[in-house]
Amino acid sequence: MRFDLYTKVVLTVIALFLGVLALRPTLHPVAVQADSDTPHFYIEPGITNIRKTDGSSLGDGKVVIDLRNGDVWGFPTVLFGSLYPVDISTNKPPTSKPTYLGRFDFSAMKQVP
Repeated sequence: MRFDLYTKVVLTVIALFLGVLALRPTLHPVAVQADSDTPHFYIEPGITNIRKTDGSSLGDGKVVIDLRNGDVWGFPTVLFGSLYPVDISTNKPPTSKPTYLGRFDFSAMKQVP
């Protein structure tokens, strides 16, 4: 007779714990994040001479690589040797417009065994 009561108590406790586990997400939902924690852009350190695909030069600037698709963009900084956009003709902060430079084909890379 005691064995039957013990089994019922243990099964009831297990059922209660399973109920708590099942209801926890409903009572305290986990916050979701649409963005991943990994960056999608690689900004080349230093400055590089930015050239259009036709060969004409835009001057020095920063090179940015989109790691999702391999696109390479150049952001001219206008002033020679500057790490950020500079326009000495006005007192407003300048905005550097991206220039498409090409693409790295990441899918062509094979893992070496």
